[in-house]
Amino acid sequence: MGLYYELKNDAIQLGIWKIEENVEELLLILPERDYYEHELLRFTADHRKLEWLSVRALLYTLTGQHITVAYEDSGKPYFPSYKGYLSISHTKGYVAVIYSPCHQVGIDIEQYAQRIHRLSSRFMRDDETAVAMDGDTTWSKLLHWSAKETMFKCMDSAEVDFKEHMHIPEFKPESGGVFTGKDYKTSFHRIFDIHYLTDKDFVLTWTWF
Repeated sequence: MGLYYELKNDAIQLGIWKIEENVEELLLILPERDYYEHELLRFTADHRKLEWLSVRALLYTLTGQHITVAYEDSGKPYFPSYKGYLSISHTKGYVAVIYSPCHQVGIDIEQYAQRIHRLSSRFMRDDETAVAMDGDTTWSKLLHWSAKETMFKCMDSAEVDFKEHMHIPEFKPESGGVFTGKDYKTSFHRIFDIHYLTDKDFVLTWTWF
């Protein structure tokens, strides 16, 4: 399938890759084959190889360049030799990336799944509301979780409690749009604009500042 969704504006570029290729097919997309084959030796699980290669195939498709990605001790990805900021996410069957030459960025993709209802009390506050979309609150709960993941990736702070340190004001989920999220953990107390879209398989959220 390859590139599933792409968005560009003056601030950011993002994309979603639907993973339908095998390892060999992904290697054929990428330049510098020897580099990628060597890096794959770090992984034993096939699904990790596919996720890792799909992220690189997506970056190459978006930029037209072979770009290496490194990771901080916290796990946050960055470009060691390329200008800009990067965020990566993956869920079953998909990977997503966002980058910007000048803005901090965050992105998160979450598979549509009913299990979110069992978990929502761990990350949703009493003053947060899951408003139904088409009679289903699953979308709203997934978007609350995904938005807080996206905010966390931008906050650059340890020991963040998604329930205590973040707040999502009530919003009505649709196929796509923007809602806000508040950071109570850092000294900035930043209000994030959370952009989102919903798909039959997943929700996606992203932000930049």
